[in-house]
Amino acid sequence: MRHCSVQVRGLLTRNELDRYNALMEVGSFLESQNRYDLVATVQAEVDLLIQPGIERLKEKGRARDRMTQEYLEEKRLAEWEAQMRELDNED
Repeated sequence: MRHCSVQVRGLLTRNELDRYNALMEVGSFLESQNRYDLVATVQAEVDLLIQPGIERLKEKGRARDRMTQEYLEEKRLAEWEAQMRELDNED
């Protein structure tokens, strides 16, 4: 069974995480019984279950990118204003 990343697990709701843990336990049991045909089905369910967490992680990344862009824009504007004030003071 393939686990999802810690970041994705951290963004799962309690219900999703409980279900994820239960599915992983079932998958581990099936692997110990060499029932890899059934493990594939359980893994497919896990993959579907974690999709909302993956989307939440992507959205966090997009929000972080937006905040970085806003910060850089504000910084550029502040530098431009400082240069304009400097030019005004020279006159």
